[in-house]
Amino acid sequence: MPVFTTACPRNCYSTCSVKVHVEGGRIRRLESHADNRATTEGPCLKGLSYVERVRSPDRLLYPMRRHHKGGSDFERISWDEAVGTITEKLEHLRREHGPQSVLFYAGSGTKGILNRTSHSFWRLYGGYTTTYGDLCWPAGLEATRLTLGENVHSAPWDMANAQLIVLWGKNAAETNIHQTVFIDEALERGAKLIVIDPRRTQTAERAHLLVRVRPGTDGALALSIANRLIEKDRIDRSFIEKHVLGFSDFEEVVREFTPEKASEITDVPADTIRQLAEDFGTVSPVTVCAGFGMARYTNSGQTMRAILALLAITGNIGKPGAGWKFANLASHIFDEVKDPIALFPPEKPDGVVRMSVSTARLGADMVAQKDPPLKMIWVERGNPVTQNPETHSVIEAFRALDFRVVVEQFMTDTAREADIILPAKTMFEQTDVVNAYWHDYIQIKQKVIDPPGEVKPETEIYRLLAKQLGFPEEGITEHLPGPSDKDIERYLERHLDPFPELTLEKLKAAPQLSPFHQQVAFSDFRFRTPSGKIELLSQEAAERWGVDPMPTYREPVESTRSASQYRFYLLTPNSKNSIHSQFHNLTMIREVSSKPHVSLHPDDAREKGVAEGDRVRIFNDRGELKLEARFDYGIKRGCLVIPNGWWIPDGGAVNFLSKARETDLAHGAAFHENLVEIEKI
Repeated sequence: MPVFTTACPRNCYSTCSVKVHVEGGRIRRLESHADNRATTEGPCLKGLSYVERVRSPDRLLYPMRRHHKGGSDFERISWDEAVGTITEKLEHLRREHGPQSVLFYAGSGTKGILNRTSHSFWRLYGGYTTTYGDLCWPAGLEATRLTLGENVHSAPWDMANAQLIVLWGKNAAETNIHQTVFIDEALERGAKLIVIDPRRTQTAERAHLLVRVRPGTDGALALSIANRLIEKDRIDRSFIEKHVLGFSDFEEVVREFTPEKASEITDVPADTIRQLAEDFGTVSPVTVCAGFGMARYTNSGQTMRAILALLAITGNIGKPGAGWKFANLASHIFDEVKDPIALFPPEKPDGVVRMSVSTARLGADMVAQKDPPLKMIWVERGNPVTQNPETHSVIEAFRALDFRVVVEQFMTDTAREADIILPAKTMFEQTDVVNAYWHDYIQIKQKVIDPPGEVKPETEIYRLLAKQLGFPEEGITEHLPGPSDKDIERYLERHLDPFPELTLEKLKAAPQLSPFHQQVAFSDFRFRTPSGKIELLSQEAAERWGVDPMPTYREPVESTRSASQYRFYLLTPNSKNSIHSQFHNLTMIREVSSKPHVSLHPDDAREKGVAEGDRVRIFNDRGELKLEARFDYGIKRGCLVIPNGWWIPDGGAVNFLSKARETDLAHGAAFHENLVEIEKI
């Protein structure tokens, strides 16, 4: 039975290396690949479900066309019909409205070098409109870039050297399961684990201390810890003098954030804040790992800067077992720009790409486009109807368009809005090279089976359209790989050429560490900031984003401390059984996660007259969901929890309740900042 090296390309921390056993043209078995030191334990339940995903009876295998506009029924059509219809629409729109009347929307559902061929096609078309910002992490990326100069962190396994690990808003046991291996190693060596989270998660079960902070107030908590560290002189003054810019100003900023004042803001007892400061100031080395959910509030960027400051003033950067873990872009060697500035609208538009639609405000911005207005959307690698804020407004914007094309594997909520659906490949059906954002490995995702039905890889779809549209042959040849497997490999080899230590043959044998791999990040104490130091004082933060140059705290826009008729914070975390809106539709996953529900503290339920198992309505002025109530003593009072990723027919699409807002830094989506009410039906 042939065995192939491959990698999971999903939008997930781990980006696992996997060995795939193939027999008779079918995937028979998946197992761990020991050569990736970060993921030696092998694929998770989602990874194992790929065996079903590839052969699922619900998979889209043929081009589909909506019967009539506004209808919900689709019919199978040929590729000739699909390509012909799309070509006709594209030619008409380019002629009558200009190429920028087409919105190209690409999500982050799949990593890979071949994704860049999409943008190449639309440039050859003559132009297009696209999005800026991101749903996931921009505020944290930008906060890190402004403070440390770049988004890199120490190797995952270096965490085992920490004596204090702080998981700040991260539930690694469900969303980064391989990280728990290194956390366990550290704990076995005597390390202390602190979890800061409004929920008692699976990760918190191993913690020495769980701090249940009021959602969105983590910045005040960090500034108060800094206040106490400075007051008790638990800081590394030698490190600060050599490597930190703006400490004296920072000292003034934190002066007002006494434990008592921060306790009023955060709901964390003042004595707990003092204990946190004692741990930060007396235990070394310290690793802080912030979850991506931390980057989805209107004050997230400044919050992340405040947390980073704790490591800077205690000298916990550039040393084994110490440092900041958020996103490691050391393996992003194929990107022109590795840092979040690539997500911003260009200061000087190039006349071809109109980057004018905020991902965070997708629906409203789509409708607002003028000169030309949007007439068509092309969606791939994403499910924006349910994953972007304000699902209602996204649906309205989609339905206002003349034409909609979605490239998908399953009939997602976004696919249901399409006029034409094109069947997409899985990870096993075309070779590609992928990077990661937790470890430094470059990996190959090998083609090991042929696509079923009439599925075509996106690269082939674009070549078919390019031919029909009459693009110059030299442009097609230069920017779009040929249709054969050898053509794909030649395209990938061209992108590997600048890195002689990386070849397809080496990658087929085993994952390879990035040429920019660092065992301990910033161990040379060189910081790519304007001052060459860790910048607590950042003039760029003020000039680019209009925030205070120092890390400061601002109450979230949507907060129970401001006037509001709603008293519950809605938490919409990721879960171990899905990656956003992927995998929930599979039978294997449904066995362990059958339907959405809302979790709340029993004391809150009693006050609302809700018994466990009751049907309840969760609502605000943006929308409502009707779900079963379940009790959880581990949830902070005043919070409701509905994991994100459920599709509309499941009844748990949480973005019906979210607000389309941007974060304070970097055009992220602040859709974790939501207040709701709950009532028994």
